[in-house]
Amino acid sequence: MRLRTQLVLLQSAIMLLVILGTGVAAALIQERTLRDAYLDRMIGVAESVAQLPSVLDAYDDPDPSRVIQPLAETLRIASGMTYVVVTDRDGIRFSHPNPDLIGQRVSTEPTTAETGERYVGTQEGTLGVSWRAKVPVLGADGELLGQVSVGILESELRADWLDDIWILALCLAVAAVLGVVLATWAAAVVRRRIHGLEPDEIRSMLEVRDATLHGIGEGLVVLDEHARIALCNDAALRLLGRPGEALAGTPVAEVLDAPVDPLLADPGEQQLVLAGERVLVARADPVVVDGRTVGTVLILRDRTELDAALRDLAGAQGMTETLRAQQHEFANTLHTLGGLLELGETEAAMQVLERAGAGGGALADEQASGVLELEVAALLLAKRAQAREHAIDLLVGEGSHLRPAPGGDAGDWVTVLGNLVDNAIDAAATRVEVQLDDRDGPRGRVVEVRVDDDGEGVPEAERAAIFALEVSTKAHAAGLARGYGLTLVRRVVERLGGEVRVERSPLGGARFVASLPVPAREAASAGSGSGEAR
Repeated sequence: MRLRTQLVLLQSAIMLLVILGTGVAAALIQERTLRDAYLDRMIGVAESVAQLPSVLDAYDDPDPSRVIQPLAETLRIASGMTYVVVTDRDGIRFSHPNPDLIGQRVSTEPTTAETGERYVGTQEGTLGVSWRAKVPVLGADGELLGQVSVGILESELRADWLDDIWILALCLAVAAVLGVVLATWAAAVVRRRIHGLEPDEIRSMLEVRDATLHGIGEGLVVLDEHARIALCNDAALRLLGRPGEALAGTPVAEVLDAPVDPLLADPGEQQLVLAGERVLVARADPVVVDGRTVGTVLILRDRTELDAALRDLAGAQGMTETLRAQQHEFANTLHTLGGLLELGETEAAMQVLERAGAGGGALADEQASGVLELEVAALLLAKRAQAREHAIDLLVGEGSHLRPAPGGDAGDWVTVLGNLVDNAIDAAATRVEVQLDDRDGPRGRVVEVRVDDDGEGVPEAERAAIFALEVSTKAHAAGLARGYGLTLVRRVVERLGGEVRVERSPLGGARFVASLPVPAREAASAGSGSGEAR
């Protein structure tokens, strides 16, 4: 059954039930109102007859019916009642619509004439089943003389009720027809609003949409016209650092640490945004339906993971270049030794061997300085190669010392050191120095990273704001975003419970110092691991 048909039938059924219930209630109320109106009339007529002086005087006559019958018939006709019957205490009739029954006892018990109490109810008499009221007739001295019974046939009541009901039924029928028409129109409007789709089609589209949305590796965030989040997939929640949260209705500015107006105003262009400790590449595309823009789709990609992969690759390439350089160096050393031995220069050959034994590879500085964390050592190798391309010397301080990271996870150290070194290489003129200090203090293990450069430095007035988002002392090249690296460094350091600061370097440029506390349990495990390694 089509959706439109279901809607029409359901609405019509509900409407008919309401109309039927209303009609029945109205009919019952009408019937009760009609009975109450007749009851008031019956009691009024009965009491009027019972209090007429001529009727009371007639009880003393030899033939009371001669006076009472004409009066009773006159009042019956005038009031529209079926009968007005006056009796004595024994129930002998003094009036009746059928004169032949005058002088006979009533067909029902004259309880009111016997007890003096009013009676209202339905009884069956000589004229049929009737709705009646009985009142006592009291003399001037209060003596009970008889009763007056006034009633109307139930069939007449029903006829009067039906005369009113057919008008009500006609009105309800018109309302029902009009309701069906309106239900049909409403169903057509609903179907038009859902683009003529059936429920099965809608369910299938939702299932396909959910499967597609949550199966995409990129983060998708759908925004409404007011830049509030209407929908986002699992990848977006992960990238925004809100896994499992319901972000519907949340302004996108609350989950992205970047001005969103320029991003939304420049559709199709990729921009860097920051979400927590993640650097994301965001692109906004408008959603157009029937020529009208109804929202925006925000596509998010994780640049942090890409940068980490590039750092690992650069480290591996740096290690490869170092090994290749060592290979050439040792090959040259062997050739030199061979030549000296052929010439008989034994003493000179021994001097060459002594120099070769002291090392000379690119890893020698890191090993001598005590950098035992391989990821950090590989990063330094990669950054040294990068610095060499810019004609800058990257040196590691002689007293540097760094034990392996707890659990083998040096990601935070690499993030902090990599961003600080990148910043120093961009700012330096010819020289960058890195000092690593790994110490155990009263509060536990703390790793201190110090990076110096001989560039122009950071003006003292700008040092407080240098770690803010999109704040940079370097020029913004076209299409290149600045001011994210130091913000990321500060957030990582603060998450670890440390601090980062900038000051004047002895080299003449800037010195960045970051203190990275290591949790006590992790520090203990790292210490035991390094002990086993030694």
